[in-house]
Amino acid sequence: MPETSAIVLEPTNNFLSFVQSHTGENITSCYQCGKCSAGCPTAYAMDITPRQVMRGIQLGLKDEILDSSAIWLCVSCQTCSLRCPREIDIAKIMESLRLFSQAEGRPPAQREIAVFYSAFLQQVRLFGRLHEIGLAITYNVLSMHFFNNIKRLPALLTRGKLKLVPQRTKGSSEVRQIEARVKELERKSS
Repeated sequence: MPETSAIVLEPTNNFLSFVQSHTGENITSCYQCGKCSAGCPTAYAMDITPRQVMRGIQLGLKDEILDSSAIWLCVSCQTCSLRCPREIDIAKIMESLRLFSQAEGRPPAQREIAVFYSAFLQQVRLFGRLHEIGLAITYNVLSMHFFNNIKRLPALLTRGKLKLVPQRTKGSSEVRQIEARVKELERKSS
């Protein structure tokens, strides 16, 4: 009797292949259990949930995924990754999707998120750590929400929750060295 072999047809999906090759994550192993979305603290505000992001990648829905607010609202808390029964690092994929979106020159789905991201990194660059008042001022000016949360400031200051003067950490020069190295690597790769 002749030996037969099964023919496995795999759909061509360039976006899936691209994301998998750049993240090292096996997105095809996601079977849509929904544990990532159930545990996500920001899923309520997303236009599509983390589970839907994973499915969209599987289906090759590049524009829908890269233009979604979900990739920008992910706070990288790792809850989705820890809950995934297939051990997919979903938070890593979300970060990669943000980087892919930026590399293609797509504007963030929500402008304020990119402004916050930029303001946060500026504070870390300057002081080696986050200076909350500096972050708030920078964000409010760049986002043009000049007096956002200003009513909360007196209570936070009197309770000692915020420091007026930023404190540099011992590692602030190392943070700047890391940033310089990342920029050098980015230049080499482009």
